Amino acid sequence: MYSTVFYFIIGIIVFDFVFENILDYLNVKNMKAVLPDELRGVYDADKYARSQKYEKEKTRFSFFTGALSFVVILLMMFLKGFGYIDDIVSDISDNQYIRALLFFGFIGVGSDIISIPFQLYSTFVIEEKYGFNKTTVGTFITDKIKSWLLGAIIGGGLLLFIMWAFNETGVWFWAIVMAGLTIFTVFMNMFYSKLIVPLFNKQMPLEEGSLRSRLLKFGEEAGFKIENIFVIDGSKRSTKANAYFSGLGPKKRIVLYDTLIDDLEEEEVVAVLAHEIGHYKHGHIYSGMVISLVQTGIMLFLLSVFVTAPALSLAMGATQQSFYMGLLAFGLLYSPVSSITGLFSNIYSRKHEYEADKFANLYGYGKQLISGLIKLSVKNLSNLTPHWLYVFINYSHPTLLQRKERIEKELRD
Repeated sequence: MYSTVFYFIIGIIVFDFVFENILDYLNVKNMKAVLPDELRGVYDADKYARSQKYEKEKTRFSFFTGALSFVVILLMMFLKGFGYIDDIVSDISDNQYIRALLFFGFIGVGSDIISIPFQLYSTFVIEEKYGFNKTTVGTFITDKIKSWLLGAIIGGGLLLFIMWAFNETGVWFWAIVMAGLTIFTVFMNMFYSKLIVPLFNKQMPLEEGSLRSRLLKFGEEAGFKIENIFVIDGSKRSTKANAYFSGLGPKKRIVLYDTLIDDLEEEEVVAVLAHEIGHYKHGHIYSGMVISLVQTGIMLFLLSVFVTAPALSLAMGATQQSFYMGLLAFGLLYSPVSSITGLFSNIYSRKHEYEADKFANLYGYGKQLISGLIKLSVKNLSNLTPHWLYVFINYSHPTLLQRKERIEKELRD
């Protein structure tokens, strides 16, 4: 039985790798050498050529790193590398909780160490070459250490909680874990900007001035109380810009990247804010959270049914059944289901983006939103002609041209 599971896992790994690279190939092949008519006025010819060069270089590098990961995991499977790690942690401790922490710790840190040269190349060669990188070596090192510590604390804590629930609550395992993860998700949504972000970035209140006044004025017009507007030093790592909301209820705050403020006109920043407020007004934050938790609940229920099957642990190279080996095997087997649920999540997310755009448009900021999005796309050398299948499967947002066309249609109507 375990050999059937083993080869089924191998099949999933191979299929994922091949399918992802087919999508990347289609995406690159869909690029046009000559600036398409619909992009005239968005890109000039030189910027367009540079954006294509950037996309192709990222895709080639992604294929190389993906191929390496593909080979490593196949070697781990066929040479029973996971079983070897299981033997090591079993020799260190008889306590199943300690063994689980050590097992995933070895895998997590080991895989990250292997990937560090590629992370360095991506940041200090590719991103530097195209003018995006602002990360220093010191920042890279401290970010890495902080990420490991956070992963150990948060990831380790969640792993111990899941194992405890499985061992102590039996058939109610999935419901108990679901309740715990719901509390954790709400907590992180409320306090992420206060607890996690300051470990990596500085957040300063937006200073008094014209921009702050315009943002507050729009909030009043839209019936949205704005109290906390912060500027984050995104330029510490990259020239790319962003903006987002964090928190729930009275704990919500608006976070603007300093690069966003530098790159856009004030009316365009207000348009971006209007879009984000549109998400709140339409309840997207809460519905998205519910969808995510439902998906998690489905996964946990299936996990509770299959994780104790000895065939899962044996397929990963173990000599005896264990929760953490079964969990690892289940994660690989669940990949197709995760892809399908992710597909529907992306469809739902793109619908939300159109609704948030429409909200900004209804308040008279459609044109400013388009111009702001265009500026950001050009500055970030975004691929504006992705293949439709790549968009359907991977994009949580509509493309720039799709959003532009929809807003302009609404303006005409």
